[in-house]
Amino acid sequence: MSNLLTDRDFWVKYWESKTDLSVVIPENYLFHRQLADIVEKQNVKTAIELGGFPGYYAVFLKKYLKLDVTLLDYFVHPPITQQLLKTNDLTAEDIHIIETDLFKYQPEKQYDLVLSCGLIEHFNDTADIINRHIAFVKPGGTLFITLPNFNAVNGWFQEKFDKDNYDKHNIDCMDPVLLAKICKEGGLEVIQSRFFGGFSVWLENEKQKSIGVRLLKKSIWIAGKVFSKILPFDSKQLSPYIILEAKKP
Repeated sequence: MSNLLTDRDFWVKYWESKTDLSVVIPENYLFHRQLADIVEKQNVKTAIELGGFPGYYAVFLKKYLKLDVTLLDYFVHPPITQQLLKTNDLTAEDIHIIETDLFKYQPEKQYDLVLSCGLIEHFNDTADIINRHIAFVKPGGTLFITLPNFNAVNGWFQEKFDKDNYDKHNIDCMDPVLLAKICKEGGLEVIQSRFFGGFSVWLENEKQKSIGVRLLKKSIWIAGKVFSKILPFDSKQLSPYIILEAKKP
């Protein structure tokens, strides 16, 4: 079985289907507290975002945390990234871009912070893709990975109403215990590996779905938000994300 659950054609079509990609990245962007804490506590100066096109987290790290940032992805469409930078008052020189196949690329340098958000779940061999992340981490540096939790209500919703997208994800890797084990075996000290966030559901290209599906999604979203306000805790059943933070000795 191929390690890839997606291919270049999938990502070209995926990004071509998107509109309004050049958004202003806010200071309270998702995972901003976790990233700011890492940067402050670990005195981070350099960072690389793997699989991050068009570069939202790279922009966040440069714009608000003033890091020397690199973006690496298999598919990069420069006009989109350049417009994103311009929208956020940055220039093309503010972010280094590497367009390459992660499975053929040998890191030319290592970084204080290596992150990916929504990448590792698109591969069958979770240990392999995480170890490729680890190769970019400096001694003393930090690995930070986030991925969706499709074992929660959101995953049920994806499977029922967007099966094609659901099937592009490795559900088995959405396990904090497994992720921590892989990092430990890779020589890292695990700081945290857990479910994260209040309730949420989403659909890719929601505007293309039927009105019935959109209304159902909104109803589930509202009900889940109310429930998570009453009982605000992270859980496998409700939290939409998993976060992994580990340190290289």
